[in-house]
Amino acid sequence: MRRRVIAGVGEGWWALLGTFGLTRARWRELPRIARRAVKAVLWLVVGLLLIAFLGVWEWSALAIAAVVLVLVVPDYGRITVRGRRVGRFIVPAAVLVLAATYPFYASSQGDVSPSMPQLPIFGPVPQMSTMVGMAVFSIMALGLNFVVGYAGLLDLGYVAFYAMGSYTAGWFASSQFSKQNVYFGAIGVTPGLTGFHFSIWLVLLMAGIATAVIGILIGLPTLRLRGDYLAIVTLGFGEILPQIARNGDNLFGTGFNLTNGTGGITPIDPPGFGSWLHHHVGLPANFLTLGTNSDRAFFWCALILVLLTIFASSRLRDSRLGRAWIAIREDEVAAAAMGVPLMRTKTWAYATGAFFGGVAGAYYASYVSGAFPDSFFFQISVFILCMVILGGMGNIWGVIFGACFLTYLNLEGLSNIGGWLNNHFGPGGSDFELWHKTLDVPEYAYGIYGLILVIVMLFRPEGLIPSSRRAAEFHEGVHDQPLYDAAA
Repeated sequence: MRRRVIAGVGEGWWALLGTFGLTRARWRELPRIARRAVKAVLWLVVGLLLIAFLGVWEWSALAIAAVVLVLVVPDYGRITVRGRRVGRFIVPAAVLVLAATYPFYASSQGDVSPSMPQLPIFGPVPQMSTMVGMAVFSIMALGLNFVVGYAGLLDLGYVAFYAMGSYTAGWFASSQFSKQNVYFGAIGVTPGLTGFHFSIWLVLLMAGIATAVIGILIGLPTLRLRGDYLAIVTLGFGEILPQIARNGDNLFGTGFNLTNGTGGITPIDPPGFGSWLHHHVGLPANFLTLGTNSDRAFFWCALILVLLTIFASSRLRDSRLGRAWIAIREDEVAAAAMGVPLMRTKTWAYATGAFFGGVAGAYYASYVSGAFPDSFFFQISVFILCMVILGGMGNIWGVIFGACFLTYLNLEGLSNIGGWLNNHFGPGGSDFELWHKTLDVPEYAYGIYGLILVIVMLFRPEGLIPSSRRAAEFHEGVHDQPLYDAAA
């Protein structure tokens, strides 16, 4: 069904282009760079027209279109220096520069810059607080990608690692344990304040290691299971830890206050680099003293953490361990027959994913200055899993795109969509009126996410930006054609 729909759309498209003299044979005769230029210009013209008529036009849209053309059209992959293909780093480096300079051209004193165009339906570009959330969830999605994308293990309890990282930050960077009085590189701590107060950068490492250990302890008794059974067990652990966080103010009736119950642990010490680095290098001593610019510092540090996660993901994917993960994902029986130790390899995948989930949880707890049990529920695990599936399992860039897109919708996009619909079709106010009924678009968030997943799974089951291996599995290596398709 899906192939027939895509084929029908393709035939209609070529029939339309044929009326202008551009047949399929003539298109294939064009050089590759010419075809890329034509497609890029066509999509950019459509986008500019949509912004002009349905969005808010700013002349900076032309500069954005020019940057996209420069990045997309040329074939940088063929550039070599002394026999080394360095061209493949040009586009990622340019994207990194654009991301790092985002606070300067896309925001003004923490708000959206008026010089940027507003997209139709989605509205203005993301605010800095949204960008921090996108970076943090990208780390968590990349961590889950180790388990789901590389090793092929279905994990429905990833929120447990997120919670463990957040509470690790609460334990070692706050006054939760008031009977203790330990300081080690903490920033912005009032003299005489009790509790454990470690440097938040050390806490991130501690959270990652502690969460990896928890991942190993959870994985050892459960990773002998497969498929649905493994998913159910991970779901169980994902429900157990948030319940411990919610009821940990009297842990197992002992009177020991581990998590402060429903009140959570707050405040958590802010990040910073201290007075010496501030005076000699210029790094901020305390993020909270930056005022409206604090989100910029949080975003830049989160971007560095994303880069470290990308580096680890790419290196592990191409390593011997990464190849063992992929072998298990492709065929677990064949991998075991070829000598791959299943339990040890799966446990490494689980621990690696848990490590980055813990780091992301600790950093986000520092950003919001608290660890609250209401932030860790089952939907978060499903939400992160949807990021991996939507973007493309096993593909680093696809997972990042899926994480950024869904996080943007959750934090800001759905509200912007509701406002746009109201301004163009509604009666005014904060809600959108459809068929004489008032609709608040963010209330239908999970329905919208479900619709997106259904559409993607029907027409692009490998994800929006899949890895070449996964795309081949779906389009070339699958031979179990449904009977009704074969009969048709």
